Amino acid sequence: MDRDYYKILGVAANANGEEIKKAYRKLAMQHHPDRNPGDKDAEEKFKTATEAYEVLGDSEKRKIYDRYGIDGLRNSGYRGPGNFEDIFSSFGDIFGDLFGFSGASSGRHSPHGPIQGADLRYDLKISFMEAVHGIEKQIEITKHDTCWTCEGSGLRPGHKATTCTTCQGRGQVIRAQGPFRLATTCPSCRGAGEIITDPCNDCNGTGLIAKKKKVSLRIPAGVDNEARMRLRGEGEGGRRGGPAGDLYVMIYVEAHDFFERHEDEIISRIPLSITQATLGHKLEVPTIHGKSKLTIPKGTQSGTVFTLKGEGVPRLRGQGRGDMHIEVKVTTPTELTERQKELLKEFETIEEEKKQKDGDGFFKKLFNASA
Repeated sequence: MDRDYYKILGVAANANGEEIKKAYRKLAMQHHPDRNPGDKDAEEKFKTATEAYEVLGDSEKRKIYDRYGIDGLRNSGYRGPGNFEDIFSSFGDIFGDLFGFSGASSGRHSPHGPIQGADLRYDLKISFMEAVHGIEKQIEITKHDTCWTCEGSGLRPGHKATTCTTCQGRGQVIRAQGPFRLATTCPSCRGAGEIITDPCNDCNGTGLIAKKKKVSLRIPAGVDNEARMRLRGEGEGGRRGGPAGDLYVMIYVEAHDFFERHEDEIISRIPLSITQATLGHKLEVPTIHGKSKLTIPKGTQSGTVFTLKGEGVPRLRGQGRGDMHIEVKVTTPTELTERQKELLKEFETIEEEKKQKDGDGFFKKLFNASA
C-alpha cells in the first residue's frame, strides 16, 4: 500500500528536520502503546508514524523517497522500522524525552534484562570509479563481542550475581533535591541492579571480549559521497542475551582529476585547438564507461557544452544512467614557430580584407553607434 509520509506526519514537503521531528514526537506521544494498552488502532498509527519519521528524518532515505517513492526505498533494501524493540532502540532519544527514560518504557526496561550491543561506525574511503561502478570490499573492524564462556552474563559458569544493596536491585537511587526527588543511576552497580562477585575468567565480568572481524561489503553502483550503509548485527555484542548492535559504514568518495559528479550527471572539460574548433573535428573522449566518439562542428565556440546521453552515473534504483556533459575550451597557442606566425599573419590579412569587402568591421560599427 502506497503511503504519503508527509501527510502521515502532517508536515509540508519542504519541512525541515526539526519540524519533522516535532511532528513525530506529537504523534508518538498520542499513540504510544504504553499510553493506549490493547488499542490496536493506536498501535498501528504509532508504527506508521514511526515508519514515516525513519524515512523523512534520514536525509538519504528522504532523498530516495522524494525521487522514487516507497518502491525506490524497498529496492534500496529498506524494510521499515521493524518491531517495537527496534523502534525503541533506534529512537531512544525521542522516547527518553517523552517518557523520561532511554529506549523503551518502564514496562520494557529492566536492570536485569538483556542489553543490546552498542552501534559502531566505520569510515570507508573509496575511489571515484569504485563509487560509480560499485565494488565489493572487505573491511576489518575491532569490536567487543559477546563472551562465549559466560554468554554475555559476565558471571563465572555455575555462579550467580548478588542483588545490589545500594539500590535494592532497581538500578537507580532516589535523591532528594529541595522539593524534588530525582532518580539517578546507582553508583555501586552502574544501573545493573546486581553485583558480580564471581566474574568470568575470560571477560573479567564485562560479558564482552575484544576481537577483530572481517566484514564483507557490497557497495552498489552509483553510491555517492557521505552515503551510509547499515549492517545489522555487526556492531558490539549484546549482554545477558541481548542482540548485537549495528555497524554503520560511512562512505567517502575521492575526487577525480578529470570527471566531476553532480548526482547522476558527469561533467568534464576538454581542450580544443583553434583549428579543431574552426574547421570541426571528430575525436574520442574518455567517459566513466570507456571511450565515446564526439563530433565537433565547424565554428564551435569556447564554452560550448555537448551532451552524451546515458554516459553518466548508474542510478541506485537500477533505472538507467544519467548523462555526461562535456564543455570544450578553445586553447590559444603560446609558443609559435616563425612559420606559424607567418601563417597567422596571412590569415589575419585575409580576414581584414574579407571584413572590408563584406562591410564595416566590429569596432567601426561600435564607434559609429556611440557617436
